[in-house]
Amino acid sequence: MTRKEILAITNLSDSGNTSVILDELTQSGFIRQYYPFGSGRRALVYQLIDPFTLFYLTFMKGTKTAGAGAWLSQSDSPKWQAWSGYAFEYICRNHIDCIKKHLGIGGVYTEISAWRSKKAEKSAQIDLVIDRKDRIINLCEIKFSTTGYLITKAYAESLRHKIQTFKAESGTKKTVLLTFIAAHGLTSNEYSAQLVHDTLDMNVLFD
Repeated sequence: MTRKEILAITNLSDSGNTSVILDELTQSGFIRQYYPFGSGRRALVYQLIDPFTLFYLTFMKGTKTAGAGAWLSQSDSPKWQAWSGYAFEYICRNHIDCIKKHLGIGGVYTEISAWRSKKAEKSAQIDLVIDRKDRIINLCEIKFSTTGYLITKAYAESLRHKIQTFKAESGTKKTVLLTFIAAHGLTSNEYSAQLVHDTLDMNVLFD
């Protein structure tokens, strides 16, 4: 959320005290601050990243489920699947150095961000953008699944749309490469061969 959005839902005042709260939450690791790719300083975004807080809000707050087997009973629910995807994204963001190492760019200066379209009628966003000093941008698509991830024809069209929209809105002159980070890797097919430049799995995150 932007500062304006946070103020709207919390009823906090637009004051120095609110700035202190946000700065302290950032310094203590509960939230992070970042500028979406290609945006100015007024577009600063705040994101909740503390792992336990995210888990608590999803599975513990207000739940009536308790006792032996309570956690396993939710392991195939849509809520668990959605949370797993977000959790995997956070793990990837916390291991950027490992990702860069396995992309062969460990020594290259980079700026890390995310991106969301402001103009496209069809929603488009990039989970992780690695903007490199060597005039290359890695657009990282992050997916969690319990087996190798398969890019379908429909998903391939969505990926093409994201890449084209990113290039058009950002106006970048850099080379844009699609990097796929999937928990158990990518299942090879014609679409992965056409679109994906680099594929990483979760093993690279724990060197």
